[in-house]
Amino acid sequence: MIKKRQTHDAAFKAKVALEAVKGEKTITQLASQYGVHPNQIGQWKKKLLEELLLLFSGKRDCQDNRHEELEAELYRHIGQLKVELEWLKKKSQILG
Repeated sequence: MIKKRQTHDAAFKAKVALEAVKGEKTITQLASQYGVHPNQIGQWKKKLLEELLLLFSGKRDCQDNRHEELEAELYRHIGQLKVELEWLKKKSQILG
């Protein structure tokens, strides 16, 4: 029998990872309490700690700026392609 893969929402992951960071219970205890594999809790804990470091380091602002620049560039490219498409449609009607 094939076991279906579990999916957890972000709130659940954050709750479990935060409890793991607190250290009041061991990861094994948390795993049995929440029904999640200990390795998964370790991964969530590691990601939480990495994201917290980015939150206070200012690197997130740089990432956000790069994302906005990329988005603006893509929109410019989409606009250019739309103009070219309209021009080609117009020319094909004239020739066709």
